[in-house]
Amino acid sequence: MKVATTPEVVSFEDFKKEVINDYKIAKISRECSLLGRKEVLTGKAKFGIFGDGKEVPQLALAKAFQNGDFRSGYYRDQTFMMAIGELNIEQFFAGLYGHTDINFDPMSAGRQMGGHFATHSLDENGNWKNLTQQKNSSSDISPTAGQMPRLLGLAQASKIYRNVSGINQTNFSENGNEVAWGTIGNASTSEGLFFETINAAGVLQVPMVMSVWDDEYGISVHARHQTTKENISEILKGFQRDENNKGYEILRVKGWDYPSLVETYQKASQIAREEHVPVLVHVQELTQPQGHSTSGSHERYKNADRLAWESEFDCLAKMKNWLIENNIATLEELDEIDTKAKKDVLEGKKAAWTNFTAPIKAEQQELVSLLNTIAAQSDNKVFIDKIANDIASIKEPIRKDLLVASRKALRMIIKENSRVNLASWIENYLEKIQPKFSSHLFSHSDKNVLNAKEVLPIYDASVEDVDARLVLRDNFDAIFSKYPETLIFGEDAGKIGDVNQGLEGMQEKYGELRVADVGIREATILGQGIGMAMRGLRPIAEIQYLDYLLYAIQIMSDDLATLQYRTAGRQKAPLIVRTRGHRLEGVWHSGSPMGMIINAIRGIHVLVPRNMTKAAGFYNALLESDEPALVIECLNGYRLKEKMPTNLGEFKTPIGVVETIKQGTDITLVSYGSTLRLVEQAANELESVGISAEIIDIQSLLPFDIHHDIVKSVAKTNRLLVIDEDVPGGASAYILQEIIENQKAYQHLDSAPQTLASKAHRPAYGTDGDYFSKPSTEDIFEKVYAIMNEANPTKYPSLY
Repeated sequence: MKVATTPEVVSFEDFKKEVINDYKIAKISRECSLLGRKEVLTGKAKFGIFGDGKEVPQLALAKAFQNGDFRSGYYRDQTFMMAIGELNIEQFFAGLYGHTDINFDPMSAGRQMGGHFATHSLDENGNWKNLTQQKNSSSDISPTAGQMPRLLGLAQASKIYRNVSGINQTNFSENGNEVAWGTIGNASTSEGLFFETINAAGVLQVPMVMSVWDDEYGISVHARHQTTKENISEILKGFQRDENNKGYEILRVKGWDYPSLVETYQKASQIAREEHVPVLVHVQELTQPQGHSTSGSHERYKNADRLAWESEFDCLAKMKNWLIENNIATLEELDEIDTKAKKDVLEGKKAAWTNFTAPIKAEQQELVSLLNTIAAQSDNKVFIDKIANDIASIKEPIRKDLLVASRKALRMIIKENSRVNLASWIENYLEKIQPKFSSHLFSHSDKNVLNAKEVLPIYDASVEDVDARLVLRDNFDAIFSKYPETLIFGEDAGKIGDVNQGLEGMQEKYGELRVADVGIREATILGQGIGMAMRGLRPIAEIQYLDYLLYAIQIMSDDLATLQYRTAGRQKAPLIVRTRGHRLEGVWHSGSPMGMIINAIRGIHVLVPRNMTKAAGFYNALLESDEPALVIECLNGYRLKEKMPTNLGEFKTPIGVVETIKQGTDITLVSYGSTLRLVEQAANELESVGISAEIIDIQSLLPFDIHHDIVKSVAKTNRLLVIDEDVPGGASAYILQEIIENQKAYQHLDSAPQTLASKAHRPAYGTDGDYFSKPSTEDIFEKVYAIMNEANPTKYPSLY
């Protein structure tokens, strides 16, 4: 498919050729939508959501889109992707079928439903491609407005590249000349993420063009229920810039008016690219010919007048009429294009289906042959034959069919020699197929976090104890000096050097763009980080307190955590999220919702250092890796004393490795973060009653104890207690499963493994609130003592 472009000076013949090519692309896209819906309704595809009715404005957008630019859009942008040459017919249908081969479905290798688009920022080894020499699309997600925070960061990267000296821009930017292009449906502008991003982009003044595709509906709900005045650009008028105030350029255009659309998008591109200001393009009077998706028909909620209007103002019909009226093409020529588009799409669909089913049918034949061989010598021949015949009769099998059949057959031959052959086939098949669905949750490159080896802090002979925040501050200083592409931003992170002074003096030294204050808007703080990390920068996004992470957990979970997975390793965002939490007073500043976090953000490493030296070591290790991580500093540890290392910026805390901080023989105590200090105190007190406790600092919840060192301790002590300040059943349940089930520590236990967590409610205010809400030293002492009392009541008589 030829790419739509707009030369600066063209002859009429060249203009005519290009415009007709645009129409061809739009018509092919429409036919893909129409045939795609049929494929869903016939059962070949599970679900479909298409871009019909939005074709013509997307052609205009594609003309203004340049190499190096980034798209952050939503699931109706198929025409745009076709127009920039990044989606063809076969790929469209491969995505619809969920083809798990990235060579056929380069958007997600079948991991996302059709309509979710991406380009490859990385090669097959996880190395950056030259993003300035290609048109880029960040990987889509389904949650409405979820693309907005990331869009902000993609645009901000251009501002950083243009205004911060010393960064190696190779592969990533041409002096910040790139524009970030966002798209969204009008109904989704009701989401908070849209408004938060719009406000943040206006404050930051970044080169962002935000297109709103307005067809007056959100599924079945009319705009009068969605938007004040039923008009998003009308209510955003206050964002319009003027000669005295920075803001947005706001443009409106009809979605069926091809020449006006082209002119509007060229203007939007020029403003954003040259002036580095955000632009809102409100594309009005669009239609959605097939309704929202394959889950229903729009005839159920649109009246006859609306349906008639949509037929008349369909953007493709309007473009066709315009071509005829302006003598660019005849009706016969366009009808011929229409006919060929139908034929090409049908042939592309058939090819995609063949490519999708061929390997599965080969696997089907292989299994049937094996089952026939097994049946011939089995006491259960009749039953095995039936399974083989049933599998052979499936005209369009899926891999589930093959595994269900083979695993059922295996049960029938448990005591037969042929079991070995079938069991081997199943195991080999799973080993081959499972990665098609499960690979790349984390990086497969040589920069993954597990390759970051420990480097111990070095201390000189005259080392003195200092406030722990100074270790963190001076290490950040070393980081910013070592890595020009590194920057940090958050609430109060700039001028005052963060609320705990871990960045004291850094803004003055490195400037307001590298150490930046931001507004109170956690979701878009995360979005800034995601987008900038996707463009080769190394951002550290600071969330002031762990409790506030909940404002951003959706973006972390749906976007950042899934990015490598949903692109099968072809995009990455090595963002570091910095926060502080655990023990303090009050419902809103002392939470430790670790169970919620670790279960919501699989795909992001969760690191829980017990002190600032360990935290600094994590930052140093992460900046040598290419994976995202959350680092939770101990909120009550900044003023405690630690020794200042001499190798700042170089020492590294290993990720996924636990540390034994006290040897013992009677029981293994496992914890992390601020609670470790209480565990250490309790262990010292337990020594006075003859109980020797071994203490292990988890350090990293995700990944967890990759060397299985905790089970080695349990094998020695034969008892286990997990102490955690999350709610009961939170992180402690996860930790216990890792140790008991995955490390198989159950076989070494002489006592029941137990947990000690906080109360089920949020911590009450005040020092007493902390004592009565979270585990105390006394709680830990008495829990351990009770375990030992049960094991040896004579030696350890009951306390109560």
